[in-house]
Amino acid sequence: MKYDFDTSINRKNTNSLKWDVKENELPMWVADMDFATAPEIREAIEKRALHGVFGYTVIPDEWYGAYIGWWKTRHSLEIKEDQLIFCTGVIPAISTAVRKLTTPAEKVLIQTPVYNIFFNSILNNGRVVLENPLKYTDGNYEMDFDDLERKLSDPQTTLMLLCNPQNPGGKIWDKATLERVGELCYENNVTVLSDEIHCDLTDPGKNYVPFASVSEKCREISITCIAPTKAFNLAGLQTAAVMVPNAALRHKMWRALNTDEVAEPNAFAVDAAIAAFTKGEAWLDELRGYIFQNKKTAADFIGEYLPQIRLTPSEATYLLWLDCAEITDSAEELSKHIRKETGLFLSAGAQYGSGGERFLRMNVACPRSVLNDGLERLRRGITAYGLT
Repeated sequence: MKYDFDTSINRKNTNSLKWDVKENELPMWVADMDFATAPEIREAIEKRALHGVFGYTVIPDEWYGAYIGWWKTRHSLEIKEDQLIFCTGVIPAISTAVRKLTTPAEKVLIQTPVYNIFFNSILNNGRVVLENPLKYTDGNYEMDFDDLERKLSDPQTTLMLLCNPQNPGGKIWDKATLERVGELCYENNVTVLSDEIHCDLTDPGKNYVPFASVSEKCREISITCIAPTKAFNLAGLQTAAVMVPNAALRHKMWRALNTDEVAEPNAFAVDAAIAAFTKGEAWLDELRGYIFQNKKTAADFIGEYLPQIRLTPSEATYLLWLDCAEITDSAEELSKHIRKETGLFLSAGAQYGSGGERFLRMNVACPRSVLNDGLERLRRGITAYGLT
């Protein structure tokens, strides 16, 4: 391998949200990686830093070209320059869309279990969360279209937040599924905001389907949130984009993002994104292979030492979704026990909504030595839980 993913980097005392934990605790919860980003990106950031002046920044043509070229080459999606709007992050964009495209007390549909901050973006803005729980059968997730159609037909439902690929389950939605979602939303005048931030973290040989690429109806009703931050571990740089094909809808989002003051980049956000999408491909492909092997290592370990845990099949993300139903009715209680007994810090599934109550989420985007430590702590914690 050209790039090093095995070296463990000490992130303590760096104001890290993830690593601000007690001594001897191992955080494998929040979704950022413990790898240094691609050296090509670090070089671009260092070059910008050496300039020494960090004034207000505009969006250059190269930024648009980087997004357009990446999505065309990697995802076979044609994006026009005027369809892209810079944003400081996917979550600011989602919250902005909720405020601009819905009114207080209207319903915003989400498919649970799903990324927990979706709830915040809805509830904090005085809207109503409408859950369309995913069907969980034999360890696999599918959409419940009967329930979805019924809830989309409610005139109070005006926006749907789609997670594609799905977090926390790692599901890549296929074209037929997305097309059905688009048909139902189009028929019921529901806008779809598709969070596609994990799209570049698919397993080797797997490709995701951009919602806007599926059909003309999907294009016309969609707002797509994209970014280099998950794939290249750049979350702290606050750099993302919103892609909106429909001109009227795009104008609303452009005005809303500017009104919320989340459409202006910091001094490093543009250069980092350009470097990621123009020079980071080889690094990303090696990363995907490394994470895939981490997933396999975890699956083999769980299969051998923790057969009472069912590992949900994952095609994307670096997150493991652990079904602990044979162990407990409360994964929250279990996660607290594991942390107390072993120092391993995992996410409890209840925060992701209906269907997550018996699950734990584990982040495996780390050097293999750290992963092995985490798996051993998980084994010890589960064993001790059974003895209490």
